[in-house]
Amino acid sequence: VHVVESGGGSVQSGGSLRLSCEASGYTYCMGWFRQAPGREREGGARIDNDGLKQYRDSVKGRFIISQATAKNTLYLQMNSLKPEDTAMYYCAASTRLTLCPYAYNSWGQGTQVTVSS
Repeated sequence: VHVVESGGGSVQSGGSLRLSCEASGYTYCMGWFRQAPGREREGGARIDNDGLKQYRDSVKGRFIISQATAKNTLYLQMNSLKPEDTAMYYCAASTRLTLCPYAYNSWGQGTQVTVSS
């Protein structure tokens, strides 16, 4: 399964962006990760195989993760963006149920999000 992200860009602080991720096949769980320059990759939000949505504390109340019924398209609505949200955002998917919710075996190339103050 291949995953491809889209929707990144540059916005001012307080703005919004919507990221999309399309997987080429069925997935059991998907998530969004991000990596800022000089920092380790961190989880942003995910949807587990039972539909439960999880967010890291720093994005709760601002980001909304959603998924198409077919489970092969994932979205991340990002509101009230802050400069510290600047990062490369990666979509990840798992094609094996046993990997969910903490491991993923398909990763996209990433889409850049830049938030200016």
